[in-house]
Amino acid sequence: MNDLNLAQRVKDLRNQKGMTQELLAENSGLSLRTIQRIENNETVPRGDSLKLLAIALNTTPDDIIDWKIQEDKGYLTLMSLSALGFLFFPILGIIIPLIFWILKKDKLKNVNELGKSILNFEITWSILFFSYFIFLFSGLLGVIMKYISPENNAVSIIKIYIPVVILYIYNATIIVLNTIRVSRNKKTRYIPALRIFK
Repeated sequence: MNDLNLAQRVKDLRNQKGMTQELLAENSGLSLRTIQRIENNETVPRGDSLKLLAIALNTTPDDIIDWKIQEDKGYLTLMSLSALGFLFFPILGIIIPLIFWILKKDKLKNVNELGKSILNFEITWSILFFSYFIFLFSGLLGVIMKYISPENNAVSIIKIYIPVVILYIYNATIIVLNTIRVSRNKKTRYIPALRIFK
């Protein structure tokens, strides 16, 4: 990695964490002037300075040094679309993006953040999806339906699958909309999402 990329990497990591240079200096124990010089490519952090920076940025020294600032919009778009694997089987919506994320999270720009967003959303969706079936098979749905509509003793198959159809349509819509946002370099919004990967 050349020094200019290292300076940019430190600045990018600091911005991703929402930190000012002053806060980074305070958290790392380095002087504000040192942080400014590192980000302006006037000096290169080595040894203890690099370790202190990495700790303050919640990363590793290797992550700062070895990061390859590359951007591959095609890979990001493909990773976003890979979540559509849930259409074949719900867990594939997690497994396929997870593979994409693991392969390139330390090599391509924005893969780490996008991967975490997709995974958090897909895990949340899967929890909702399987919770509905647990609710359904526990017999509670039948009791509720009988209470709502006492004259209809049998729960209609169509009524049972309406929430499933809604969940599938919602998931597919969120994936497609966010894939479009990725291709246009806009910020993605995967909602709802439990913060499992932070």
